[in-house]
Amino acid sequence: MDLINTFKVPTNYRFVKPFTSFRELKIRGTQINYYFICKTKLYLFSKNVRLEKDSDIVSIGNFIHKNTYKKENRELIIGSIAIDFVKNKKNGILEIHEVKKSDRMEKADIYQLLYYIYYLKNMGITAVGVLNYPSKKKIKRITLTEQNETELIKIIEDIENIAKGNKPIKPERKSYCKKCAYYEFCFS
Repeated sequence: MDLINTFKVPTNYRFVKPFTSFRELKIRGTQINYYFICKTKLYLFSKNVRLEKDSDIVSIGNFIHKNTYKKENRELIIGSIAIDFVKNKKNGILEIHEVKKSDRMEKADIYQLLYYIYYLKNMGITAVGVLNYPSKKKIKRITLTEQNETELIKIIEDIENIAKGNKPIKPERKSYCKKCAYYEFCFS
């Protein structure tokens, strides 16, 4: 039985848009991120092929994640999303933070955070996002607009189609492939 699709919404919850199913809420933030980085990686991750645990790059990112912002509450997991840390704002708007090693994949990072804001919005929670790049001492504030919400809905549909596929998408060589945890899987 699919718990998310059979979940009964309490009458006091107000969703921003009506859901015929909770399909959007099944997508993970990592999938949104991988959508912009590599469709092959997205496909493999969606099929539970997880090679990140052995990656030095991922280990460095995890180290940065665990050793910066120590005073902040750590990872908040809500359904299929994992927010690095949260701050409450005085005006009732939740400030969610995502910590990244580098801003090299900034578009992917932005859309991952936009997805978290969208996810919370559909739960009736108003949020804004902050991307934190501690090694660059850079932060970027993110808000969800109607335009990027419409884009997100299309991206979610595309991710679902990729994940449903029976064959991996042929890998495209990119400048950052050699550092990827999936490199040998794709190009051996």
